[in-house]
Amino acid sequence: MTTLNSSFGLEYAPTPFLVRLGRREILVTRDFRKRFYAVNPVIEFDTGVVPGHLEVLLFRRWLLILSKAK
Repeated sequence: MTTLNSSFGLEYAPTPFLVRLGRREILVTRDFRKRFYAVNPVIEFDTGVVPGHLEVLLFRRWLLILSKAK
């Protein structure tokens, strides 16, 4: 159903949900990772752990993971 694997460690995140729009997926969850760098307080973009993923961190709390659906 999703292109994510266990390297994200989402089994420890509180109830993520997945939205599928055509060939794209958007996973929305709370960010539970410790960031060892200064994070922008409003929006932060980063490449995902898996190639082809984009992570968007909103308000230092909500993590959106954008990817292609299989």
